[in-house]
Amino acid sequence: MDFQKVIAELKEDKGGRIILMVADGLGGLPLEPGGPTELEAAKTPNLDRLASRGVCGLMTPIKPGITPGSGPGHLGIFGYDPLKYVIGRGVLEATGIGFAVGPDDVAIRCNFCTLDSEGRITDRRAGRIPTEESAALVQKLKAIRIPGVEVFVEPVKEHRFVVVFRAPGLGANVADTDPQQVGVPPLDPQAHDEPSQKTAEIARQFIAEARKIIGQHPKANGLTMRGFSKRPDLPSYREAYGLKAAAIAVYPMYKGLASLVGMDLLGQPSTLDEEIDVLEKAWKESDYDFFFVHFKYTDSRGEDGNFDAKVKMIEQFDSVIPRVEALRPDVLIVTGDHSTPAKLKSHSWHPVPTLLVADTCRPDGATEFSERACLHGGLGHFEAMYLMPLALAHAGRLAKFGA
Repeated sequence: MDFQKVIAELKEDKGGRIILMVADGLGGLPLEPGGPTELEAAKTPNLDRLASRGVCGLMTPIKPGITPGSGPGHLGIFGYDPLKYVIGRGVLEATGIGFAVGPDDVAIRCNFCTLDSEGRITDRRAGRIPTEESAALVQKLKAIRIPGVEVFVEPVKEHRFVVVFRAPGLGANVADTDPQQVGVPPLDPQAHDEPSQKTAEIARQFIAEARKIIGQHPKANGLTMRGFSKRPDLPSYREAYGLKAAAIAVYPMYKGLASLVGMDLLGQPSTLDEEIDVLEKAWKESDYDFFFVHFKYTDSRGEDGNFDAKVKMIEQFDSVIPRVEALRPDVLIVTGDHSTPAKLKSHSWHPVPTLLVADTCRPDGATEFSERACLHGGLGHFEAMYLMPLALAHAGRLAKFGA
């Protein structure tokens, strides 16, 4: 029997309340052999205190050796098999800004980028131009018309925006045009099956028209496309776990993923402190059973290759833990969706430090929250899709299996 169906049959509609704190890209690597990871270098007295109360482990987002994108990484910690349920980044971005992705739609997450005079990428993120500047460019791109297809262009945040193509029979199996490196031109949209040929050609036409419009911009004079995708069919948190779930996030993509699994989106926070403000208010005034709180900047600083800045972001994350702890959740989980070592300047396949705190925890002797401590923790080494069953069990929300 499918494991998620087993959990759905065992779920109890009553039990404790759960908070899941996700520091995006939390896991790291030492810069030098024998040195500390970013998490180990950070001063984290609050997380260390929780580690002494709870149980630690290392979590593999998908399967050993596989480097996850943010979508599959989060899908795993939400308890869905990321190899079974594939959600493209385009749908995540579009849903996250409130765009209703329909059955005839292909959604694409796009980046403005900087091209040199030879058409080669010199900055994949166009200097992370401000959202206001990006939005003005997106407004110009809305003028693009392509025969036989509806085109929607919407701003997201900083250099990111969303394009949606709407027409019957469009496939989404199109390769990204972002080469993931500088010094080379953007890739050509390439379809991997027959239904996607039309989508790839529409994408080529859009890119050509967009270059005419933004080609003279000093930074954002080009674009790349990633995550061509259609809306998936996912069971909701209520269906899967019997939970009334809420999400608190700053970045649209994570709001999108939470929305796709049936979480309600709370507030419009723009900082971590504001996210905790929203959490505190909802905790006291609502009847949500489950809260997902997302912190982005541990990942961003890792992708920038800035070890010290990632350390500071971890310390900022640690500083809000007492406010969360004061709410007295029945289960508190701290983890990441994947590792983003500054040493690699990218997501990686390394397992993620994970901490679960509940009165039902079996002590494991850990006195700090770090990769080394988690390596020997009581949770052991487990796949992300098993995190939610553990949370439900500690919250008293899973019935006994069998006689």
